[in-house]
Amino acid sequence: AQAGEHAQAKLVRVMEGTVIDVAVDARPGSETFGQHVAVELSAENNLQLFVPRGFLHGFVVLSDTATFFYKCDNFYNKESECGVKFDDPALGIDWGIPAAELIISDKDQILPTFKEVFG
Repeated sequence: AQAGEHAQAKLVRVMEGTVIDVAVDARPGSETFGQHVAVELSAENNLQLFVPRGFLHGFVVLSDTATFFYKCDNFYNKESECGVKFDDPALGIDWGIPAAELIISDKDQILPTFKEVFG
C-alpha cells in the first residue's frame, strides 16, 4: 500500500496463472477496519479485484508463474510504501499454502504487525 498523498486505488487482474489476492481495510474509523477479503484470480475465471485507497494489498501465486495487470489511479512512490506481516494472526488470512512453503521477499519478511502500524 501507499500512504498519504501517494495513496493508490487499483484494479487487479491476472492475465496468466492463478493467485489468491487479498485486500485489508486499513482505514481507521472504518466499520470494516482490520478485516480482509481474499479472492482467487486467474486467467481462467477473469475475475478482477478493486482495492480502494486506504487498503493494504497482497497476493500469493498458486501456479508456477503469474502475470498481473494493474490499473492504478496514482503513480508509484517508494517512499510512501507501507505494509504489514502477511502472517499476522490478528488478520487471520488464509493464503492457501502453508507459511513454511512460501517464498517471501526480504522486504516483506521484516514488516511490522497490523497493530504496530495502525494501533
